[in-house]
Amino acid sequence: MATAVLTSKGQITIPKQVREVLGVTTGDRVEFIEVEKGVFSMVAATRDIRELKGSILKPSKPVSIEDMKRAITRMGGKR
Repeated sequence: MATAVLTSKGQITIPKQVREVLGVTTGDRVEFIEVEKGVFSMVAATRDIRELKGSILKPSKPVSIEDMKRAITRMGGKR
Protein backbone atom coordinates (compact mmCIF):
# COMPACT_ATOMS: atom_id res chain seq x y z
CA MET A 1 0.00 0.00 0.00
CA ALA A 2 1.31 3.46 -0.92
CA THR A 3 1.31 6.15 1.77
CA ALA A 4 2.08 9.87 1.91
CA VAL A 5 2.74 12.42 4.65
CA LEU A 6 0.73 15.63 4.99
CA THR A 7 2.88 18.78 5.31
CA SER A 8 2.08 21.76 7.55
CA LYS A 9 0.74 23.49 4.41
CA GLY A 10 -1.75 20.67 3.77
CA GLN A 11 0.21 19.24 0.84
CA ILE A 12 1.14 15.67 0.00
CA THR A 13 3.41 14.08 -2.58
CA ILE A 14 1.56 11.40 -4.50
CA PRO A 15 3.73 8.27 -4.45
CA LYS A 16 5.32 7.33 -7.79
CA GLN A 17 3.42 4.02 -7.95
CA VAL A 18 0.08 5.86 -7.64
CA ARG A 19 1.07 8.56 -10.19
CA GLU A 20 1.97 5.86 -12.70
CA VAL A 21 -1.33 4.00 -12.24
CA LEU A 22 -3.31 7.25 -12.57
CA GLY A 23 -1.20 8.33 -15.52
CA VAL A 24 -0.58 11.80 -14.07
CA THR A 25 2.51 13.94 -14.36
CA THR A 26 3.63 17.41 -13.28
CA GLY A 27 0.88 19.99 -13.75
CA ASP A 28 -1.95 17.45 -14.10
CA ARG A 29 -5.06 17.78 -11.97
CA VAL A 30 -6.63 15.17 -9.70
CA GLU A 31 -10.05 15.13 -8.06
CA PHE A 32 -10.97 13.76 -4.67
CA ILE A 33 -14.45 12.20 -4.68
CA GLU A 34 -16.12 11.21 -1.42
CA VAL A 35 -17.40 7.68 -1.96
CA GLU A 36 -18.70 7.33 1.59
CA LYS A 37 -18.38 9.37 4.75
CA GLY A 38 -14.67 9.86 5.40
CA VAL A 39 -13.54 7.74 2.41
CA PHE A 40 -12.29 9.44 -0.74
CA SER A 41 -11.29 8.22 -4.17
CA MET A 42 -8.64 10.11 -6.12
CA VAL A 43 -9.05 10.22 -9.90
CA ALA A 44 -7.10 11.91 -12.68
CA ALA A 45 -8.96 14.99 -13.95
CA THR A 46 -6.71 15.91 -16.83
CA ARG A 47 -8.65 14.79 -19.87
CA ASP A 48 -8.88 17.20 -22.75
CA ILE A 49 -12.47 18.33 -23.29
CA ARG A 50 -12.19 17.28 -26.92
CA GLU A 51 -12.03 13.64 -25.80
CA LEU A 52 -15.71 13.91 -24.88
CA LYS A 53 -16.75 14.64 -28.47
CA GLY A 54 -19.34 12.13 -29.60
CA SER A 55 -20.05 10.77 -26.13
CA ILE A 56 -23.50 12.40 -26.09
CA LEU A 57 -25.83 11.69 -28.98
CA LYS A 58 -27.48 14.57 -30.79
CA PRO A 59 -31.23 14.84 -30.16
CA SER A 60 -33.42 13.51 -32.97
CA LYS A 61 -35.08 16.92 -33.22
CA PRO A 62 -33.86 20.36 -32.10
CA VAL A 63 -34.92 21.52 -28.65
CA SER A 64 -36.14 25.10 -28.33
CA ILE A 65 -35.05 27.49 -25.59
CA GLU A 66 -38.65 27.52 -24.37
CA ASP A 67 -38.64 23.72 -24.04
CA MET A 68 -35.39 23.92 -22.08
CA LYS A 69 -36.81 26.55 -19.73
CA ARG A 70 -39.95 24.44 -19.15
CA ALA A 71 -37.83 21.38 -18.37
CA ILE A 72 -35.74 23.37 -15.88
CA THR A 73 -38.88 24.74 -14.23
CA ARG A 74 -40.40 21.24 -14.00
CA MET A 75 -37.26 19.94 -12.30
CA GLY A 76 -37.36 22.84 -9.85
CA GLY A 77 -33.58 22.92 -9.57
CA LYS A 78 -33.39 19.24 -8.48
CA ARG A 79 -30.22 17.31 -9.28
